Amino acid sequence: MARSVQEVGLFVKRVQHRHHRALTAALADLGVSLVQWDALRHLHQNPDASLHDLAQLTFQTDQSFGTLAARMVDRGLIERVPAPGRAVRHSITDKGEAIRSEGHRRVTAVFERSLAGLTTDQLDQLGTLLALVLGEERALSA
Repeated sequence: MARSVQEVGLFVKRVQHRHHRALTAALADLGVSLVQWDALRHLHQNPDASLHDLAQLTFQTDQSFGTLAARMVDRGLIERVPAPGRAVRHSITDKGEAIRSEGHRRVTAVFERSLAGLTTDQLDQLGTLLALVLGEERALSA
């Protein structure tokens, strides 16, 4: 029997919710929220990204990310770096990098536990299908 699109959509949402709860718990004693760790992760992966780029990568508005970045600067996790013109860039401090790195280890462990029931082929197939749903071209060539 074929699953309905609503049923599949609900499965996706339930997995996302489960991941969000588990990731929040895994990062809690590092003193960062999932949103803050995600900002560190994206800043690490995109060191020259503008505030606007980082807002988009973290699914936030420019204003929301600006507020988040200001709090992270105050906590010593990132610092503002002057850029050409009026642009402001951010970089990760040593403290922020230590938290990002340990968070990466913990996030990986959460996902490994969550997806442990899948074979390597099934995990690859799931990744391809989700990328296809998201319209990522890489999925089409896989």
